Amino acid sequence: MNKKIANWRQKCVSDRVFDIVVAALLVILFIVVAYPLYFVILASVSDPLLVSKGKVLLWPKGMSLFGFQKVFEDTRIWTGLKNTLIYTVFGTAVNMFATLPAAYALSRKDLRGRKTIMMIFVFTMFFNGGLVPTYLLMQNLHLTNTIWVFIIPFAVNVYNLIIARTFFENSIPQELHEAASLDGCSDFKFFTSVAIPLSKAIVSVIMLYYMVAHWNDFFTGLIYIRDQSLNPLQLVLREILIVNNVFGTGGTGGGGLGSYDQVYADTVKYAIIIISSLPMLIVYPFIQKHFEKGVMIGAIKG
Repeated sequence: MNKKIANWRQKCVSDRVFDIVVAALLVILFIVVAYPLYFVILASVSDPLLVSKGKVLLWPKGMSLFGFQKVFEDTRIWTGLKNTLIYTVFGTAVNMFATLPAAYALSRKDLRGRKTIMMIFVFTMFFNGGLVPTYLLMQNLHLTNTIWVFIIPFAVNVYNLIIARTFFENSIPQELHEAASLDGCSDFKFFTSVAIPLSKAIVSVIMLYYMVAHWNDFFTGLIYIRDQSLNPLQLVLREILIVNNVFGTGGTGGGGLGSYDQVYADTVKYAIIIISSLPMLIVYPFIQKHFEKGVMIGAIKG
């Protein structure tokens, strides 16, 4: 009996040690991930000279909004922000209008050839024509150097399509559709009035995926856009991160009255990182409650 009690106590001690080790590792991992983000916030509101000397570690020092001031003074930032908002709003709307109906149709077991259609979609996840043929296609469609290249060509993401299709397939009972059909409800009416209202979780998740993708997209502008007035915010940010003398009076960068040395350029970069990340950080809490449910339901039994 005493041996069993000793083993039980020893097991409790080992469990406690394990919990402490795991908690310590998680704290260290959190610090490693969170501190760079925290430092960006500190550096964006601290004196640039103190930041460059490494004196800003845990708290802001010599409060300065120089970076934010220069960002808001530069017209390219406002133009890029406006463009990105347009691309994100209209691009996400097109994505949702294309993905959700396709996912619902592919979830219906009475759709002829749905497995073949799904295989064609999946095939595009692993094989594509390549960058040069895609560019030539966009050029022949007269989409290059227009806002439509951000919105139309990539309307459906197959990964999001699979998640949404699996959600509809496993969360919308077939009996519900049959009951609605007996009452004279058409397929389109059922989709808009029944299926979508019951699918707020997956709609929120897919919308968030598309919004983040559009907001962070700079490669499309880098390849297909030559008119700087159409550049998205992330492309402007990329140019600023690469070029130090970024704030020219003419809005094209370079030297002259609007150029700054590396110390002040870094402060401006920190401010731009905060500004470009803030909208998605604001949107996420409103969608978070649906996120786990939508992903889990849409990711199983597929």
